[in-house]
Amino acid sequence: MEILDYFKIISQIPHCSGGADKLADFLISFAKERGYEVLIDQKRNILVRGGEVKIAFQAHYDMVCVGKAPQLELYEEEGYLKAKESSLGADNGMAVAMMMKMMDERIGGEYLFTSDEEIGLIGANALAFDLKSRYMLNLDSESEAEVYIGCAGGVDVKAQREYETAFLESDFYEINITNLPGGHSGVDIDKNIPNAIKLFASFLKDKEISLAYLKGGERINAIPSTLRAIVHSKQQISSSKEVDVIRKSGRFEVIQAGSEIVEMLENFQNGVLSFDEELGIPKESANIALIHLDKDTIKLESSLRAMDKKGLKSVTKSVVKYLEKYGYNVSTDGKYPPWKPEINEFSKIVCEVTQEVFGSCEFKAIHAGLESAIISDLYPDIKIASIGPTILFPHSQNERVDLESVDRVFEVVKRVVAKVSHVV
Repeated sequence: MEILDYFKIISQIPHCSGGADKLADFLISFAKERGYEVLIDQKRNILVRGGEVKIAFQAHYDMVCVGKAPQLELYEEEGYLKAKESSLGADNGMAVAMMMKMMDERIGGEYLFTSDEEIGLIGANALAFDLKSRYMLNLDSESEAEVYIGCAGGVDVKAQREYETAFLESDFYEINITNLPGGHSGVDIDKNIPNAIKLFASFLKDKEISLAYLKGGERINAIPSTLRAIVHSKQQISSSKEVDVIRKSGRFEVIQAGSEIVEMLENFQNGVLSFDEELGIPKESANIALIHLDKDTIKLESSLRAMDKKGLKSVTKSVVKYLEKYGYNVSTDGKYPPWKPEINEFSKIVCEVTQEVFGSCEFKAIHAGLESAIISDLYPDIKIASIGPTILFPHSQNERVDLESVDRVFEVVKRVVAKVSHVV
């Protein structure tokens, strides 16, 4: 079987974050049927071990489900694999498929499948296995010919506030923002992708409104692509290129301070906050990801990222202070550390092999969270590098993976295994 065949199999097994037990069961059975030792911890991380153990391969087995996912209908177009009206799950399902291929080929080592990476690196944070490997190859990067040796740390900010409400009749408008590109709130934050929540605020910033309904965004780690709202305004509101407006009649309970909420969203510093010229990536960023009006309460969630601990502390303090100024109760969650870039003996091997296969190799850091950061803290003696095939627009309905890139990266993996086997 080819890697794509394995991917097609797992794509038909629901594995959204927080609900990937069926895929976990499948992977456990897959490994046991092939005679591997299998260990499972309390968070359903899976460690598969067999043969000579010098290197570990690591991937997470959950996916971000957007659109029709987890019902995935795959198709190929111009060398890319996509899914119709849904996220694809190539992040990180293609890595899982590679590891299945390696297990079938009886490549010795440790295979670490972690759970619920996409909702706060939950599995990685709870790892308690006795790993025996000297090296680890994380397969969760998304650009071929690049070896990742560092990543951003992150924290999720959650805020809510109650508002006074009243009942109003007439002068209502339904506002719909749909089919924005979306994208990963880390790696895509510098690509000028429109944010549905910020677009909503910009669209209404000069209007006196009350809010009857508001729900925007899909996932805490995704740039929001959709929003729906019902607002009251005595000023006429008309559709624009990106915003569809429908006149609506009825009697609704509203938050009368709608204009204040719009002001808060409009002035929220969103996107790239500072840039690291040396690494060529954002240094600090913020993404308003989710907003929801629940009766009389506005609930807001934002993902913050930074390439070092000092920057993460600073941006978190700034956002918390800003939201508290508007009277919100604020908490933080899902914090994970940055992974300090380091070129070591193992990353040099991976880069040498990458050069052989692709004709070029660059050491990179990524403005997103990798489990490598947590694993390097938990297992400081293991040397880690991260690679992966080219995946575009992860966490969105436009997610796609370059199929030739998958095969080339797999060739890198096999050659790395061969070189590591000769290391004393």
